[in-house]
Amino acid sequence: MSTHHQIDLIEFPAESAEDLGLAAEFYSDVFAWKFKNWGESYCDTQSSGVMSGINAVEEMRQQAPLAVIYSDDLEATMARVVEAGGKIVHDISSFPGGRRFQFRDPAGNELAVWSQ
Repeated sequence: MSTHHQIDLIEFPAESAEDLGLAAEFYSDVFAWKFKNWGESYCDTQSSGVMSGINAVEEMRQQAPLAVIYSDDLEATMARVVEAGGKIVHDISSFPGGRRFQFRDPAGNELAVWSQ
């Protein structure tokens, strides 16, 4: 169960669907994580401790691992991010299972916030 304003997911980038498959296979082989595919460009697992995903969606792919925070009210959280000096890098968009946006904090760290 997701908790409001808590880190809910760590997302790893992949350059392509092929790289996503290789990364998922690697983590499965090394740590026995079981992944669920959401199309060719995204998969996730709940068997990694903190839920984690591998992202090859070109328009949403980041350069480094991405902490994803859950929110009960996505629009209110986005407004708070902006008011506190954060910069929105990807506006709210939908994906299977919810909606999300990505932002950079004042130090340049990129994070995402999602909601159902």
